Amino acid sequence: MPDPILDISNVTKTFGGLAAVNDVSFQVARGEIFGVAGPNGSGKSTLFNCITGIPFGPSKGDIKFEGRRIDGMRPHQIFRHGLARTFQKDAEFPDLSARETVSLGAHYGANLRGNEMTVACENALDLVEFAPSRRDAETAGLSVYGKKQLMIASALVSSPSILMLDEPASGLTRPEISELDKLLFKVNATGVTILIIEHVLGLLLSVSQRLLVLNQGAILTEGDPQTVIRDERVVEAYLGGATV
Repeated sequence: MPDPILDISNVTKTFGGLAAVNDVSFQVARGEIFGVAGPNGSGKSTLFNCITGIPFGPSKGDIKFEGRRIDGMRPHQIFRHGLARTFQKDAEFPDLSARETVSLGAHYGANLRGNEMTVACENALDLVEFAPSRRDAETAGLSVYGKKQLMIASALVSSPSILMLDEPASGLTRPEISELDKLLFKVNATGVTILIIEHVLGLLLSVSQRLLVLNQGAILTEGDPQTVIRDERVVEAYLGGATV
């Protein structure tokens, strides 16, 4: 692949005698939506953690972003270099407003202040279609989907090159998943590369241009989503009782 935006090479993460991620290598093309699937315990979130350094990096292996090695960097350095992520658990500050919450991402991720911060926050909230009438209210009363929008806006406010989403469809209704589907295409259309972990296979199959499946910390298969999902090894991993 010429000029991949993200290059993962032989990444391993061990905890004692357990290899939660085991010699994983893949590349993400600039501008694509790349999906990562796998049964519970397959190493998906651990892989995300290794890439972003939150809360740990890999035990071994190389991670290159925009041609520069980022394994060993501190998380805020990786963020400011242009790689942002969300988490499985919605991160919120219930006493803050949506604008105040996103401004934290603007300051931490891009070191923005004053009018520049204000404009960036409004643009991020507009991009995720967060209701203007809710932007000054405390976030404690937001719906699950509203919290997802806010978390994505907080990542996008720093204008990242890559947005990494860890199970963004968790807890959403089918209509909300459909809205999320449209939102991901909208964000991607602005030039943001998306790397997404998801248990909701329908969403992954809809948005991903390529799909990688992990099982027991290792790559099971990778390729076109429709071909991957019909692979007998994938069917066995999901339905045949393969667990970590």
